[in-house]
Amino acid sequence: MGPVSGTTTRKVLLAFGALVALFAAASGYALGRLADIHEGTRALREVGGRAREARELATAVRDQYAHLAHTIILGNDSHRRFHSEARARVEALTRRLSEHARDAEERAAVADIQASGDALDTLYRDTLLPAVMAKDAAAVEAAHGRALEWVSRIQARVDALTADSDASMDAFESHVGAVERDSFRWALLLLGGATLFAAGVGVYIGNAVARLVQHEKLAGIGRLAAGVAHEINNPLGVILGYVRLLQRRAEGSLAEDLRVVEEEAVRCQDIVEGLLDLARPGRGPREPVALRDACEEVVLRLREATRLGTVTVDVHGEGTAWAQAPRLRQVLLNLVKNAAEAAGEGGRVEVRIAVDADGSARVAVSDSGPGVTPEARARLFEPFFTTKPSGTGLGLAVSQAIAEAHGGRIDVDTGALGGARFTLSLPSPSREQEAAA
Repeated sequence: MGPVSGTTTRKVLLAFGALVALFAAASGYALGRLADIHEGTRALREVGGRAREARELATAVRDQYAHLAHTIILGNDSHRRFHSEARARVEALTRRLSEHARDAEERAAVADIQASGDALDTLYRDTLLPAVMAKDAAAVEAAHGRALEWVSRIQARVDALTADSDASMDAFESHVGAVERDSFRWALLLLGGATLFAAGVGVYIGNAVARLVQHEKLAGIGRLAAGVAHEINNPLGVILGYVRLLQRRAEGSLAEDLRVVEEEAVRCQDIVEGLLDLARPGRGPREPVALRDACEEVVLRLREATRLGTVTVDVHGEGTAWAQAPRLRQVLLNLVKNAAEAAGEGGRVEVRIAVDADGSARVAVSDSGPGVTPEARARLFEPFFTTKPSGTGLGLAVSQAIAEAHGGRIDVDTGALGGARFTLSLPSPSREQEAAA
């Protein structure tokens, strides 16, 4: 080996050593930032949990007040048990908030909520309920006024706790975002003189960090959506209760107007349920599910509910998926129902089940309808996007979220019947079992 060859070898070794050093430095820095992000997201989850508990407490307090109001409206004690149940939930949530309080100020606010709740409960049992049973309108009105004061005091305390938690969440999100941006800049600086491989590794790390932060942001949005949905669901229930109470005495055009109000309130409840499904797409135990049995059960349910009309539905093939059975049936029901609506009266729907060599399963639902335009296809799985004249636009978004929570996905193209074909792909049971282990 000559001098030139030896020099070249040393240069290659030095270059390789420098490459390894740059890679190690970038990796060490990135790991440190990931730990920082992980700690930030852990704190973000804790704060989000307190915010959710505060919102649940606000809902429980309004529920307690709703039963108090029903006692006044109905003029009897039929809602005493419901009031007691709501009160028990308020007490349980207050205890949880007290256990998770961060400082003395939060503990004092929770203690005030507890004291106000006790006063409201005492007022209901010792003053308002006896006045209602005695038909003492003046006493009932006075007690109701004091009850509103206690409810307003509790609501103000809960709103303050929620606002504080939201501010903390914003601060944590800003911190995580700053860490992400800082990590990206330093990764580029450290990998600037490295080879294409080192640059690729740096981009990969940057993308991995970005995906992690994006996932946490989406998870935070999901938790917020669930909290908002819970907030909306309770007053909707109260509205429906009053509407149905009024319908018993309404006649003529007023009865028709109340029916429209009821239908729209029920539609709002469907939207709320869709939001909750988006926030909890795949929770629960999983088991092997026979896909043909599940598909035939879905078709039977739709047929019994007269949702298929004269549409012909054929199911072909066999297969097994490792899934949460009720959630999987929810996806299949939505796909078959959509296909039947697209096919129209006298149309055809074909459900074809297939299993790949690695054990992964596919369920393709095709229809003889007009198909999906390229513009609509790009937005089909967006929440609240729909091509129907009515509907919430959450069905396909929820179905895609459930499929992804099971390690699969839903794709759309043109099927053999000429219309749209939605294909649900699910991993093999063995892979799902390994992931669960």
